[in-house]
Amino acid sequence: MKLTGIRVAYGERVLLNNADLLIRPGDKIGLVGPNGAGKTTLLKVIAGEEKPDDGTVLADSGTVIGYFSQNVGEMSGRSALEEVLAGAGSVYEIGRKLSELEHRMADPASQMLSDAEMDLYGELQTEFLAREGYDLEYRCEAVLTGLGIGPDRFREPVENFSGGWKMRIALARILVLNPDVLLMDEPTNHLDVESIVWLEQWLRNFKGDLVMTSHDREFMTRLCSRTVEVAAGAVTTYSGDYDFYLREREIRREQLIATFNRQQARFAKDEEFIAKFAARASHASLVQSRIKALEKIERITLPAETKVMQVQFADCPRSGDQVVMMKDLGKAWKIEGKRDHEVFSGLTGAVMRGNRIALTGVNGAGKSTLLKVITGLTPPTEGTVTLGSSVNLGYFSQYSSDVLNPERTIFEEVSDRIPFATIGSIKNILGSFQFSGDDSDKKISVLSGGEKSRVMLACMLAVPVNFLVLDEPTNHLDIQSREVLLDALHRFEGTILIVSHDRYFLRHLANRVFEMDNGKLNVYEGDYSYYLHKKNMD
Repeated sequence: MKLTGIRVAYGERVLLNNADLLIRPGDKIGLVGPNGAGKTTLLKVIAGEEKPDDGTVLADSGTVIGYFSQNVGEMSGRSALEEVLAGAGSVYEIGRKLSELEHRMADPASQMLSDAEMDLYGELQTEFLAREGYDLEYRCEAVLTGLGIGPDRFREPVENFSGGWKMRIALARILVLNPDVLLMDEPTNHLDVESIVWLEQWLRNFKGDLVMTSHDREFMTRLCSRTVEVAAGAVTTYSGDYDFYLREREIRREQLIATFNRQQARFAKDEEFIAKFAARASHASLVQSRIKALEKIERITLPAETKVMQVQFADCPRSGDQVVMMKDLGKAWKIEGKRDHEVFSGLTGAVMRGNRIALTGVNGAGKSTLLKVITGLTPPTEGTVTLGSSVNLGYFSQYSSDVLNPERTIFEEVSDRIPFATIGSIKNILGSFQFSGDDSDKKISVLSGGEKSRVMLACMLAVPVNFLVLDEPTNHLDIQSREVLLDALHRFEGTILIVSHDRYFLRHLANRVFEMDNGKLNVYEGDYSYYLHKKNMD
């Protein structure tokens, strides 16, 4: 598949300008670049969902393209399994036609099939067999199970599933389609580590072409052998994985700067000559020759540095050695008209000063609930949880409504936490999180997910804390912002309890692991790599 001279612009804003991309058979390509640079637009152009203003998209006749996006659309009227079966495209339709014909053949009251219908039946059966249609339902069930939707939910109406689980069903539809070209926009969002590991293995075995975006560095590095950067309207291909891309990009930038400096030195020399001899008639032809030569030279421009947030924790006051003590801790949610839903019970353990604990477990295991109990946002049903002496807690929630007031502006939200700070110091904090000028007057309710994440981090950093409780802090952050946050957490001198499905992030941060497992707490006295090894997920 080949894209040539692609241009996409929205008014004055040019996202793609004369962009070329070659997708070779068997390619696994990672799309990278700043948020808003045009990665999703490029995927839509490849998928045929968006027409470029200029340029061509060439694909072999009959190429099947599957596109997984963050917009799953409406789902209703089917069970989870039926929804995934319907995503299999023509194979599913062939199966339906075969079923209709077989029903007529088996029903004595129905009219016999004509010779033409019998021929059609034979052709459909041959194609269905060739496309492994008889295994279709089994494959659908295997994909759903791999993505965390077990047999007990196969027949459940899709309307019963939350947005995150509908994302998994939409992802399963695309995988079962098994297209020639698979396009994926942030496929690991809403997945727990177990599902990410399963998806990674599935994609490794995928025989078609893969082009994807992901903020999960480890997921992309382990899968993609080519990297394509979308930035400042340009599409640049690197013949290696994400780590290779980082090294090669720096080399190319240094070479570009060196060439730019040489060009500037030449311009300065020529301009000095022109200024010196412009008034001399004897040098008129030489001056004009230099002017024309300068006009013909294509001037090198240096791409602007990408802005990233700057995370700097305040000085960390020392806490007591015991930061959190849990004794026979339990939590059950009361559900009106139904039996109480027990999330966990009998949890006993301690968080010690200096611990950097990864709290893990499948989606729905109770991780966020445990964090809310520890932070005092909800009381335990049984047992006790006690914070140690001199513990100052900072809490980041994956749900902004837990922390932020949607009716306030960004400035009001941060200034409320530090009422005695000057306007200038508050503006400095906001500026470090990429909120400058009038941005600080935006209401929380109108912000994107990534903007809300940055506001929550700004609020947390506005006051000195020594115990950070972080529930999916990397959600909505691009790779570069995640690594800025990771570096800041490395420098943080207090205690950390974190939930995240980013394995790269946790490998480089956690020194202990708490696992929520069927309402119980398993403690691993080792780092996150040790935990993955013990769970056979490395």
